[in-house]
Amino acid sequence: MKKIAIIGAGGFAREVLDICDACNQEEPTYEVIGFIVDKQYGAPGTLVNDKPILGDYGWLEEHADKVFVTCAVAAPHHRYQLIQRTQKLGCKFFNLVHPNVILTRWVTLGNGVIITAGCILTNQIHIGNHVHVNLDCTIGHDAVLEDYVTLSPGVHISGNVKLKTGCSVGTGANVIEKLDLGEWSIIGAGSTIVKDVQSNTTVVGVPGKAIKTKLPGWHLVMDYEN
Repeated sequence: MKKIAIIGAGGFAREVLDICDACNQEEPTYEVIGFIVDKQYGAPGTLVNDKPILGDYGWLEEHADKVFVTCAVAAPHHRYQLIQRTQKLGCKFFNLVHPNVILTRWVTLGNGVIITAGCILTNQIHIGNHVHVNLDCTIGHDAVLEDYVTLSPGVHISGNVKLKTGCSVGTGANVIEKLDLGEWSIIGAGSTIVKDVQSNTTVVGVPGKAIKTKLPGWHLVMDYEN
């Protein structure tokens, strides 16, 4: 069984623990030993569900060669920042897919991918590194999800759609076919996207309309207010 440390200890981290439990019911695969968080987010030994917070990145540095890690932080820019720190330690990432996901043999996955329960992915789909696909999403043929993309629950991506690096799609959003969603763009919950979205742009509504554009590189800012 792989020894697993989960980066993050919030709601999505608990859902990642649920995926591990579901996989282990099919076949014993993962031994989750606990969670990694910076000190301000929880003290070592604090239980999250029934697993402890192990410590911060100091703990991870000491144990990097002994565990596999997955990053269960939802926001793509936060996840990007944390994974950059993690990669410097030489940690090993792995893919985690809930056993009831429909995933054809024509889907390719990068590294560090998390796909939760109820999702359907058809064919000629490419999923990049450290992508999160949340509950009950569907992804149509020939779609491309580049690194650090996040699909919130209930998102529907039509065929031939390209979601570029760091794109975040809110709960219940729909994207029609043959569109490009730019790098580090944000799609609001419940939106319907009917035309291309520019990089660093926030789009909301039905049909989706741009309401805000951030400066390039905003995802690199080390604060949690973006």
